[in-house]
Amino acid sequence: MFGLSELALILLVVVAVLGFKKLPELTRSAGRAARIFKSEARALKDQDAPGAGKVIPGTVVERDKPSQRP
Repeated sequence: MFGLSELALILLVVVAVLGFKKLPELTRSAGRAARIFKSEARALKDQDAPGAGKVIPGTVVERDKPSQRP
């Protein structure tokens, strides 16, 4: 079975074979994807946060018979 050092060596060989020309483009696109993911996660968190801690006052309505649902 492969260890961590062997896998790292294989990864370096693959990068060398495929060429270093694509490496900056790949890192740029990975960084762009990480920024998009981070901003979307922040937007979802902000969307959920305003109503998360609100308590809405109301009254309890009791029924004589339980509602029948199909």
